[in-house]
Amino acid sequence: MNSVFENRREAGRALATQLTHYANRDNVTVLALPRGGVPVAYEVARALRARLDVLVVRKLGVPVQPELAMGAIASGDAFFLDERIVQYAGVSKDELDRVIAKERAELARRETLYRGDKPPLDVNGRVAIVVDDGMATGATMKAAAMSLRHAHPAKIVAALPVAPLDSEARVEDIVDEFVCVMRPHRYFGVGQFYIDFDQTSDDEVRELLDAARNDV
Repeated sequence: MNSVFENRREAGRALATQLTHYANRDNVTVLALPRGGVPVAYEVARALRARLDVLVVRKLGVPVQPELAMGAIASGDAFFLDERIVQYAGVSKDELDRVIAKERAELARRETLYRGDKPPLDVNGRVAIVVDDGMATGATMKAAAMSLRHAHPAKIVAALPVAPLDSEARVEDIVDEFVCVMRPHRYFGVGQFYIDFDQTSDDEVRELLDAARNDV
């Protein structure tokens, strides 16, 4: 295994090799965390011959350091807050409320943009494989899994190309299975493990979702 991925599509193909036990089953749904998780999840869904949908999650970034997640929100009013990060960063209640309001508005925008009038895929009683392009704090994966629990899947699988060494422990209380291609010792951020880590555009997300609907 290489120490870096060429891009998200290659990362998805590598991740799919770790999920072959879910291939060609009629009870599996792949859920991508947009935007960066969509190219990864597209390759996973195609390899497994499974349906693909998005699960919109928004990171709650610390105001003075937006890349540092102090929590996350997701479709279905799921909410996760890491009080330790909030206290460490000295985030006031007003600052937190402003971040939450901003991200809720963006979450609603993306729901409409990516799905339109199509309802979310039903995951009741199904295996839900939640895919992102990597993990940092685990906040977005936690919020995604919390949201999914309300839809009553039979099993929630967190699937990632790369994550920190302790990543499984961060989400083991909310997911049923954790699958990861690489868990390196030296981990500074997800982009460290991609040659091409350009931002995924809204247009690319919609194109891949349309292509996935035609594949299955």
